[in-house]
Amino acid sequence: MSAFVSRSSASCVAALPLVVAAAILPGCAPVIVAGATQATLMAVDRRPTGAQVDDGAIEFKVESEAGTRWGNEVHLNVTSYNANVLLTGEAQSAEVKSEIVRITRDSHDRVRNVYDEMVIGAVTDLGARSNDTYITSKVKARMIDSDTVKSIYVKVVTERRVVYLMGIASRQEGDAAAQVAAATEGVARVVKLFEYSN
Repeated sequence: MSAFVSRSSASCVAALPLVVAAAILPGCAPVIVAGATQATLMAVDRRPTGAQVDDGAIEFKVESEAGTRWGNEVHLNVTSYNANVLLTGEAQSAEVKSEIVRITRDSHDRVRNVYDEMVIGAVTDLGARSNDTYITSKVKARMIDSDTVKSIYVKVVTERRVVYLMGIASRQEGDAAAQVAAATEGVARVVKLFEYSN
């Protein structure tokens, strides 16, 4: 049985003033460097800048509304990539789960797909979530070390040891990323949610 599940669906010159400012204002250096790093990541992202901003707005709106309505009764992670939204975590009932999906669909007029991977049941404990974070970091590290995966184009989300891969990628890139993730210790299953470029 396959371990994979597939669902279709700055330049240095620009950074120079930031480096100069960091040298002049040493107390501000960490903030300036963080800003430069973020700007560089946005520049190499395959999504248009507007789509990146919209993704952040979608995540914030859904998480805020769910947090206000259900608080700690729900464990919800919202990951939006090019308006394809992944919902992971736990809800206490089918009704709450359905309402979260509705909130997500209505959160922004750009939402294209909602991948509902929430589970009905008790909220996971800190130990399980910490393990998921550790698995994500291992997958990302292995992708960086890989000669076949451009990790900067792959968003990795882990929930209950299931690794979800998102991004805009070629089928070859998506398959290579999935193989790296599947071979990582602790991963139970890999779900590909790529938007394929070819």
